[in-house]
Amino acid sequence: MIVLFVNDKRRMVEAGPDTPLLWVLRDELKLTGTKYGCGEGLCGSCTVLIDGKAERSCQIPVKDAHGKKITTIEGVPKNHPVKKAWLAEEVSQCGWCQPGQIIQAVSLLSEKPDPTDADIDSAMEGNLCRCGTYQRIRSAIHVAAGSGKGGRQ
Repeated sequence: MIVLFVNDKRRMVEAGPDTPLLWVLRDELKLTGTKYGCGEGLCGSCTVLIDGKAERSCQIPVKDAHGKKITTIEGVPKNHPVKKAWLAEEVSQCGWCQPGQIIQAVSLLSEKPDPTDADIDSAMEGNLCRCGTYQRIRSAIHVAAGSGKGGRQ
C-alpha cells in the first residue's frame, strides 16, 4: 500500500511501485486535471507539485511519492493569484497545457515572488504550449506576482 498526501488529503493506493504517479492520479484517484502529453517529461502537461517543487508526474514512480505532499491543479484554489491572472490575461486557448503551466507558475512564484522575464522564461521553458500563448503566460505570471509588468497589450 502506498500512502500519498494529495491536495491535503491522505490517500492510500494499491498500484505497482513503478507505475508513474500520473496514472495513479488520473486512473486511481480520478484527478484528471493533470494531463498526459508526451510520457517522457518533455512537455510539462503532467506537472504537479511534490513537496512544493514542480515535477513531471509521468516520470515519477509512485513508490518515490510515498508519504509526500502532492498538489495537482485541482488542489490550487480557484482564487489563487495565478488562476485569477490566467483568466484575466485570457491565457487559455485549447487548454491542454494549462494545468501544467499553472502548477509550474505557482512553483516559480513560491521561489521568486517578483520574477523577471528571464526568470519566467527559464522556469517555464520546459512547459510547451501548442497554441503559442507564451506572451500571455509571461504576462499572467507578472500579474499574479503583482509586479505591474503584466497586463494585455
